[in-house]
Amino acid sequence: MIYTITLNPALDRTIWLDELKVDDTNRITKEEKYAGGKGIDVSRVLINFGVPSVAIGFVGGFAGLEIEGLLINEGVNFDFVKISEETRTNIIINTNEKQIIISAKGPTIPPFELTKLMDKVNNLDNPSYVVISGSLPEGLKPAVYSKIIDIAKSRSATVVLDTDGEALKFNISHKPHIIKPNRHELSRVIGRSLESVEDVVIAAKEVNRMGIEIVLVSMGKDGIVYVSQNKVMHATPPTVKVINTIGAGDSSVAGFIYAKHMGFSEEDALKYAVAAGTATTLKPGTALATLEDALKIVEQVKLRYL
Repeated sequence: MIYTITLNPALDRTIWLDELKVDDTNRITKEEKYAGGKGIDVSRVLINFGVPSVAIGFVGGFAGLEIEGLLINEGVNFDFVKISEETRTNIIINTNEKQIIISAKGPTIPPFELTKLMDKVNNLDNPSYVVISGSLPEGLKPAVYSKIIDIAKSRSATVVLDTDGEALKFNISHKPHIIKPNRHELSRVIGRSLESVEDVVIAAKEVNRMGIEIVLVSMGKDGIVYVSQNKVMHATPPTVKVINTIGAGDSSVAGFIYAKHMGFSEEDALKYAVAAGTATTLKPGTALATLEDALKIVEQVKLRYL
């Protein structure tokens, strides 16, 4: 079974306006709510691709119930820890010209609620992949991810870590099998600017030598760089008109895992990662790619060895 872990999920309230006016009333033309958070996004794309998973994390209050209801409606399995504080709500404002994202801080997690979550992690049923994604909520330190990585590896799961800042930097030493930073997140790990694809490859090789088996670096319209001990590849998407970037990186993670789950080659897995991420950029709001969407793109993805 594939498990995704999102410790700071969110209810994404997405609204559309004709325009955003200052010091005047703004009339909402459309509004939708989505279950958000990076690991939850991975689970949502996987079910869209026909692959079940279980989403684990913390939810609380009305927003937490909304997330559970939305996931039930999408067919996503979950096993959340109920917390005393309210799950955060993010606001995404879409106008004809721009997208504005207002990201909330989220709840504080006390030790007893963390213990409940770790009990679930200790009892994962035959995990094949464990995807650890997103920011840490208030009250939790990067060592929490370290513990989850170590437990998952002890259960022979392939561990994917997709986070940023100190949480990523600190946990490279625990050697998750795969990390998926974007160019800027990798830059913060390495401590220098990464301007070109060549810069990204050099930095990813450095991280690979630290014990990370596969480094996937997403670069927006410039595609994804893949670095392992034996292969260095760069896959680029076709040119598209981007509507939305929320969830694109998470969709790439899901596309890669889907392809590996299906027994595809590393090359095809990279192509599916690019195709899934690109497909999500064509969706309004915080909707995510479907397998049908990705299949229309995957054959247009260009791959080269570096």
